Amino acid sequence: MQVLVVGAGVVGLAVARAAAIAGHEVVVAEAAAAIGTGVSSRNSEVIHAGLYYPTGSSRAYHCTRARRMLYAFCASHGVPHRKCGKLVVATNESERERLAAVHKQAEINGVEGVEIIDAAAAKRLEPELACVAAMRSPETGIIDSHSYMLALRGDLEDHGGMIAFGSPIERLRPTRGGWDAAIGGSDPQWLSFDAVVNCAGLGAQQLARATEGYPAERVPRLVLAKGNYFSFAGRPAFSRLIYPVPVPGGLGVHVTLDLAGRMRFGPDVEWIEKENYDVDPARARAFYARIRDYWPRLPDDSLAADYAGIRPKLTGPGEAAADFLIEGPVQHGRERLIHLFGIESPGLTSALSLADEVTSYLSR
Repeated sequence: MQVLVVGAGVVGLAVARAAAIAGHEVVVAEAAAAIGTGVSSRNSEVIHAGLYYPTGSSRAYHCTRARRMLYAFCASHGVPHRKCGKLVVATNESERERLAAVHKQAEINGVEGVEIIDAAAAKRLEPELACVAAMRSPETGIIDSHSYMLALRGDLEDHGGMIAFGSPIERLRPTRGGWDAAIGGSDPQWLSFDAVVNCAGLGAQQLARATEGYPAERVPRLVLAKGNYFSFAGRPAFSRLIYPVPVPGGLGVHVTLDLAGRMRFGPDVEWIEKENYDVDPARARAFYARIRDYWPRLPDDSLAADYAGIRPKLTGPGEAAADFLIEGPVQHGRERLIHLFGIESPGLTSALSLADEVTSYLSR
């Protein structure tokens, strides 16, 4: 089967790789000139354990399953990563109940090794930390996401797949037994495929609306949640990731570490109307206040505006977070067409498992 995958982010590459390994002829159409230039390049590079996601949700299933797959993939493909672990912290008595709820959900989700520890035990692990209690998650880690995507691309190409850069997909129309795709860019043309998988991230809804005969009412709204990051000028104060208890819209301003040993803070949640990746230095004021809840010794003037990412959310302020939305033939009635909507955190961690599910639809 000839399969078109739209989007060469981490999920698109994982889907394309899985489809190629399954024996399909795969072409990835990417509007940009390189892999992973969108949502996949602007995140915390965290391998999530699967702590938070509601029982029975797609996010809970795929994150926990794919996290185990991802560590094995990194080991077999030489992808730089570190299982550094993390602490989710309650910084006052009113947060204990929310911390206990995170712990309970993590256990329901089958996350290994999670435990509640007291303030003294947390401080022994991280001497700079201030909290009243913490939950330890030893399975959380960090990854070089670009190296990961390069490894996915390598497997894809080793199995005969290819990536067409500078090739935005502008329209899809059904044909007998397949789909025609209008490819833009420097050499516009129509090409035919047996199946199409829409992994376009922030552009997924736009492509769904440009799919001839696809019900408009099935296209979910796109809500842009910008996450800003600030870098820290000094030596890292922590050896693990430090997360506050979750806040509406995200997981709170947390400590992120990278494999080069740098420490950053973020993301916050800034609801926006249009794509914009500028970080307003004035937001640092709120960062200082939030960070000092768990790191009181954060020095003045030590944070610098770094970068921002945008989450392709399906729900907005004050609404319950939406699950991953995978719309296949069973849901919408169009053969060999799969749209992926709202693949935000933990999308990077979940990619290998999402790819298995999507690829299974191609053979139905």
